[in-house]
Amino acid sequence: MTPRQVRHLFLASILVACVAPSANADERPAAEAGRQRASAQTRKAEITHQYAEVNGVRLHYAKAGNGRKLMLFVHGFPEFWYEYKTQLAEFGNSYTAVAPDMRGYNLSSKPSELEKYQVSYMVEDLRQLADKLGHKKFILVAHDWGGAIAWAFAIAHPDRLEKLVIINAPHPGVFQRELASNPDQQKASAYMLMFRSPQAESLLSANNYAMLVQAVLGDGLKTGVFTEEDKRAYIEAWSQPGALTGGLNYYRAANAGPPVSGETRPAVPAFKPDAFIVKVPTLVIWGEKDTALLISSLDGLDTFVPKLTIKRIPDGSHWVIHERPDLVNQYIREFIR
Repeated sequence: MTPRQVRHLFLASILVACVAPSANADERPAAEAGRQRASAQTRKAEITHQYAEVNGVRLHYAKAGNGRKLMLFVHGFPEFWYEYKTQLAEFGNSYTAVAPDMRGYNLSSKPSELEKYQVSYMVEDLRQLADKLGHKKFILVAHDWGGAIAWAFAIAHPDRLEKLVIINAPHPGVFQRELASNPDQQKASAYMLMFRSPQAESLLSANNYAMLVQAVLGDGLKTGVFTEEDKRAYIEAWSQPGALTGGLNYYRAANAGPPVSGETRPAVPAFKPDAFIVKVPTLVIWGEKDTALLISSLDGLDTFVPKLTIKRIPDGSHWVIHERPDLVNQYIREFIR
């Protein structure tokens, strides 16, 4: 595959348009509305930054609040703790809200060995981080690759979770089915092959990370979903030494992506559905306009997740957590009450 081909493959597969959140006209008197907004702002919890040594790595994390219960927020690719700044400020009023930079990202350690990016390592990172924070049980919220890790955590350690919240991230059993049998999902996941390629770093970092800026921030910079300050924060995080490779290594270590003709893969253990059952009460929030992870990932999900609640957001894309933060927060708060 030539650089031109992988560039075309990437742009065709991963570019998703950000949808601006809708706004209802505020008919209250301006002075009253201003007081309400000012009051709401004063209730936002302050975000601080700390580090924890866990599982052989040093994780940076953002923290808000000191509530009795822990909420742990796990980002995906190519995000970092900043993905959850709105949730930290919101839920830090009632909980201890923590969003780490996962290993390989931003200010956290970036192991050089590819095998250290297998999902089992990140699951253990989260388990030990919760221990460091002094919480046996907690609420886990995750998106994208963070969701893949959260599903695995819930399957392996159901006793550690009070509730699980997943945002646009397919259950591993469902996604295995989709990649094996759904041509539309196979096509939509073709970008993963580029992410695993040796050219990925140079393509994604070219022109000051132009591809990533377009893929993640896209039209949101035009509509107000994202600001220039957000853009600077993302580019700074991507520019940390080794950070782009660290994020891409999640795909490489998992050999993620659709089947490729002629590709030799390690033998996969026989699929046992019972081993993928999630016993934790689970909320799945799904932006229905996600073009990378298709809505068919919701089909048959209740087979694997008996205690399942699904909230669909028709005008949300893969980046629905940014596009509709108030609605996402509302659904989360209603579920964890």
